[in-house]
Amino acid sequence: MQELIDEFMAQNKFAIVGASNNPEKNGNKIVHNLRNRGYEVYPVNPRLDEIDRIPCHHSLFTLPTTVDVVNIVVPPQVTERIVEECKRTRPHLDPAVSRD
Repeated sequence: MQELIDEFMAQNKFAIVGASNNPEKNGNKIVHNLRNRGYEVYPVNPRLDEIDRIPCHHSLFTLPTTVDVVNIVVPPQVTERIVEECKRTRPHLDPAVSRD
């Protein structure tokens, strides 16, 4: 298990789908925890333009770069659509799904 965690954390660029400007939500905590550890973080939320002065992208299609990991923090009814978007934009990725 530790090997999987180490491999995951060896990645550098993370998209956080379901990023939030609410500090109580996991989508906000994940953005800040990764940034504080020096990772490149790309928040994704169609309703937000920024999160604490960090530019927020409206979809995976609008990211300015290829990411290594897509962390999905959205309600279950949205997750399947996001996984399909991952397949279309970054077919080599295995999305990480979290619950908020």
